[in-house]
Parts: sequence; structure tokens; C-alpha cells
Amino acid sequence: MHASSVPPAPSVSSVPPLLPIHDVIVAGAGPVGLFLACELRLAGVSVLVLEQAGNPQSPLKQLPFGMRGLSIPTVEALHRRGLLDAVKAPSPAANATASMPHWLQQPRRAGGHFAGMQFYLDQVDHAKWPYHLSGPADAGIATDMQHIEAVLAARADAVGAEIMRGAGVDSVEQSDEHVDIHAGAQTFRARWLVGCDGGRSTVRKIGGFGFAGTEPEFTGYSVEAEMADPQLLPPGRHYTPAGMFTFQPPGTIAMVDFDGGAFHRTQPVTREHVESVLRRISGVDVTVTALRLAATWTDRAFQAATYRKGRVLLAGDAAHVHSPLGGQGLNLGLGDAMNLGWKLAATIRGDAPDGLLDSYETERHPVGAQILDWSRAQVGLMRPDESSRALAAVIRDLIATRDGATYFAERVWGLSLRYELGDKHPLVGRSAPDFILADGSRLGEHLRNGKGLLLDFGADAALQTAIRRWNERITYCATDAGDKLGLSALLVRPDGIVAWAGDGAADPEEVAQVAARWF
Repeated sequence: MHASSVPPAPSVSSVPPLLPIHDVIVAGAGPVGLFLACELRLAGVSVLVLEQAGNPQSPLKQLPFGMRGLSIPTVEALHRRGLLDAVKAPSPAANATASMPHWLQQPRRAGGHFAGMQFYLDQVDHAKWPYHLSGPADAGIATDMQHIEAVLAARADAVGAEIMRGAGVDSVEQSDEHVDIHAGAQTFRARWLVGCDGGRSTVRKIGGFGFAGTEPEFTGYSVEAEMADPQLLPPGRHYTPAGMFTFQPPGTIAMVDFDGGAFHRTQPVTREHVESVLRRISGVDVTVTALRLAATWTDRAFQAATYRKGRVLLAGDAAHVHSPLGGQGLNLGLGDAMNLGWKLAATIRGDAPDGLLDSYETERHPVGAQILDWSRAQVGLMRPDESSRALAAVIRDLIATRDGATYFAERVWGLSLRYELGDKHPLVGRSAPDFILADGSRLGEHLRNGKGLLLDFGADAALQTAIRRWNERITYCATDAGDKLGLSALLVRPDGIVAWAGDGAADPEEVAQVAARWF
């Protein structure tokens, strides 16, 4: 690991020296900010969450537009923190009378899509992932933004994180020792500030973070409308010479208009405008009689040049923005939070190894860049031109094969995630298998305390001795498992990533060296 950022020159703050200091202030009480707050409190540091919006409720967070697919790494993270059952519970905001999405109204069960081209579960070869075990976190799930926010807010409150709504960040000053955050008439001081305040992040802009990428090609529309003649529109997803639209009766519409993003946030979305765009893209002269809800979005794909400047860090959409195609954004942000929380907490406690906090950017920046390219590739296949449609036909043929479906499943489900940790063992850098242990517990349950885990299938006393100096930060578990996957032991980081794995007799000195790198 190596230093990846240089703190800016100290600035003089006018804040009185006796101002109370929080360990961390998180800007933004969306899912990423709330999950990060939970992780920090689990590690024992004090957290204040500042949120600009006074009310967390929003129609856009509810179904159908608030629907989000949670990838396997996200589901694993929730399982490892004891949150999965609450997230899986029916959302109170769900409309029991709403019709199923078009992709569920098929004889074959879809596993996901790429640029609207579906792959199916009966095509996917699960044998390609020998270290992924069946269990409560072995598949993605669907939920809505309002529900997952409510679950995470409840957990944040239960573990002692303070959430202050109606307090958006206005300005920031940082020194070598702390950060002063001004929110309206109030000023707060923290040792660290993390911007989780969305794609238009104030923290990112004030902090002077470079933010570069590709400008939008389209304006996307999410619309809930009433129509005089909805039967004229064919249900499902459709590509046309003018763009793309998806229709779910009686009035849920998504559209993509390749106008270079010209309409996004430039003027009000009126009934007349929606009707005009819908007619042009669908080629059907439908009549929109009323709008219940309408919002726009684009495929703008930008990423922060660095995720840290001094004592200010970025996570979630504050660090990277892209189109919602494929539903990767929430998962990417929650992965940031899971990766950052324990590293920042160790830095605050003073027991972090050299370079631990820098590894947040080293590991997560490439993941973000890969997701941005995944989003751009989908846009490339959706363009309403002959070349793009010809290429899409090739991809459609490939995704219909067993190998193709398995490849897209691996990418869409998040199973391809692996950090480069410098070890050739195929499991190192990947998510730990959720072993069923001899006492009936699962590996994931042993990570709920936020500590690392040394799982020792051979009950080797020398391994326990090797990690003795990290007893407060690593749980030692000597046990057996029904299927050990040929492993003798493995060391797992607090975020569930395997730091070391042994197939035979373990070398205690090697395990100690790896533990020293992370703990």
C-alpha cells in the first residue's frame, strides 16, 4: 500500500477551540451515508450524519421508481451485519395491488439484463463459482429505496449514530487535525468528513475534488401517467428508431430520448412534453391525460479523480455517477461504505497499519471505473442507429448461450468482484464463502461484531498464537464445516473479504504477516 493523497495546506478556522468534536461527520442520510454510519458506530467511533432534506419520504423512493436490485455482495454485507431479514421483509410502502414488472411476467425466470437484453436463470452455470456457497445471501433481492433507507436509519439510531435532518453542508474548512463543517447557522467539527451527499455533492465541489468523465447522450424519463388509451402501447421494453421505452400497464413508463441530455433539469416536465416525447419514441399517438409523477435522469458518467483529500473522503454517488441502467449505483455505494468504515475507524482509533486508509481508494476506485464503463457499454448498444442495433444483435446472440449468460450473471450479480491483494490463491481478495459451521452457525454471523475472523478448520494452536496480538480485532474460531472447499483455514477482513487462505498446513508466520497488513 502507498500514500495516494497529500493533505492540502492547513487553513485557519474561526471556530472556537472548545467546539465539540465528532470522530466522523457523514454528509448525506441516503443508504450509503446511513450504512457507513452504522459501520463506524460498530467500530466504536462517534458519528454525526447531516442531511439537507428535512423529510426522508419521497415518491421517487417508493415503488415502482424506487425499486432497486441488490447484488450478491450487497446482500452478503447485509447478512454479515444482521440486517438482511429486515431488508427482505415486505416494504410498508409496497402497493400490493400493483402489477408485476414485465420481466416477471414471463414463463422463464430472468436473472438480469444488459442494455435490456435478458439472461435467464436456467442458462447460468453456477459451477463456475466454486467458492460461492448456497445460503441466505446466495442471490440478489429486490427492494425499494424507502424501505432500505428506513432499515438502515433504524439501525443507525439503535447503535447511537446521530442523524440531523434539514442541515445541508454549506462550507468546509480543514486543518491538519480536524474539519469544520458549516450547515446554515450551525458549525460542527469532526476529525474526518465523508461526503455521501449524492451526484451533485456539495462536499465534493467545496473540497475541490477533480470530477471527470463522459457527458450524457440521452435524457431518461420515469413517468407515472394516466392515458386515455393505454391499450395502444405494447407492454414491456421496446427499442425504436427514435429511442427506447418500457411500458407497464396501466401507466408506468420509462423512456430514453437521445437528445444529449438537453432536457434534464432544464425545464419543468409537463404533461404535454411527456406526451410529445412518448409519441415520438413509441411511434404511437397515445394521449396522456394527467401526470402523477415525472422525473428525468441521464447517462452522465463521471468519477472523482481521488476519493480522499486530507481529512475529507467521498463515497457513493458523491464519488461516481452513471446512468441507472442495470441498477449498479446503490450496490456500488454500499460497497464503498463497507470497505471504508472499518478502515477509517481503525485510523481514528490509532491502530491502523500504514496505508490502510489509502487502500480504500486503491481498492474501490477501479471498481467504480469498471461500473462506469459497464454503464457506457449499455448506452452504446441502445443508441438508435444501425451500427448500435447490429452490435446489439451480436450481444443478444451471445447472452443467449450458456457461457454468455454465465458471464453476464457474474458481472451483474457482483460475483466478479475481487481486490488485488497480492496473493495468488484464487480466494484471496474475494468474498468469503458462507460456510455452515459445526455448531450450525454460518461464517457471516461471525462477522456481525465488525471484527476480522480467523476460521481454523484444523484447530491449530500455532495459528491462534500467531494472531494473539490482534485478539481485540480478530475473532479466532476453531471449528469444522460440512464442506470446507478443500481449505484448512482462512483469515477474513471485517468487510468479509478473504485476506489469506490456506489449502494445507498453515504457516503461522505467514498468517501473522497478513494480519499485520490489515489489523
